[in-house]
Amino acid sequence: MTRRIAVILGGRSSENAISIASATSVIDALERSGNDVVTVQIDREGRWELGTATKALEAVDRLPGREIATTLSGVDVVFPVLHGPFGEDGTVQGLLELAGVPYVGAGVLASALCMDKDVFKSVMRDHGIPVTENITLRLGDEPWSPFGFPVFVKPARLGSSVGISKAHDADELRRGVALAFEQDEKVLVERFVSGIEVEVGVLGNQRPIASLPGQIVVTHNEWYDFEAKYDEGEMDLLVPAHLPGEQLERAQELAVRAFVAADCEGMARADMFVRDDGEVLVNELNTIPGFTSTSVYAQLFEASGIAYPDLLLRLADLAVERFDRRSRLRF
Repeated sequence: MTRRIAVILGGRSSENAISIASATSVIDALERSGNDVVTVQIDREGRWELGTATKALEAVDRLPGREIATTLSGVDVVFPVLHGPFGEDGTVQGLLELAGVPYVGAGVLASALCMDKDVFKSVMRDHGIPVTENITLRLGDEPWSPFGFPVFVKPARLGSSVGISKAHDADELRRGVALAFEQDEKVLVERFVSGIEVEVGVLGNQRPIASLPGQIVVTHNEWYDFEAKYDEGEMDLLVPAHLPGEQLERAQELAVRAFVAADCEGMARADMFVRDDGEVLVNELNTIPGFTSTSVYAQLFEASGIAYPDLLLRLADLAVERFDRRSRLRF
């Protein structure tokens, strides 16, 4: 089935350029599948621009909000391809709920929950899902670590390794906390996990499925930082991960459990660790993962038997299914 689909891209966050790269691939694949694609691009200052797919990355005339709202309300599905705050955190999802249109991915609660790594881990612990250990610092708190060194320091509500640092001593901890506080008012100091970094894609609504787990191998840098994620040749993805069968199954099980516990629907990518002793830990869920055809989420499902164009169409189907299901509720 072909549809009229609006892709929202860009965004106010520091991940604007990553969103545009993801959206470019999404738009191309959707058009190749015969869909009619329109775009709504948000710039770093928060201005919204309406365009066609072929003009998504070109300057277009800024239109009144009413025209954008009319366009969004007239499509079959909205596909938010936004990363970080003001897009992946429930804000745009709330707007689309008010507009009454089907949209791809997690709803308001799940989006906000998964964006906040501190609250996310609290919910996971309440559901008996093992997570990486951390403490949380707020404005005015002194930097400290109960875990010794090294530790990771990160803003609680950002993605793509923006503002994250690895601290090997107290001086690096202080600098890392100061950097993270430039990005957020809440900062995590996270215990270093010695082991293998694994990612699992999850797809579905009420009966989600897990992809084959993939193993992240950083080729040059010390850890899986921004450069390793986005610069060509800095990371290898091994699918399936080079782990015993029971650990692969455990990773899939925990990914789906975390997805359900967080009230996710549509899609998410679970970032996990397998410790040297074999225990599998959930680190976070990304509700709008990177979405080029060579991004980890797409590669995981490609290896699991779902090609990139089919993955996009399935996500659109899931968005419509959820919208139709929830429209039968009495609010």
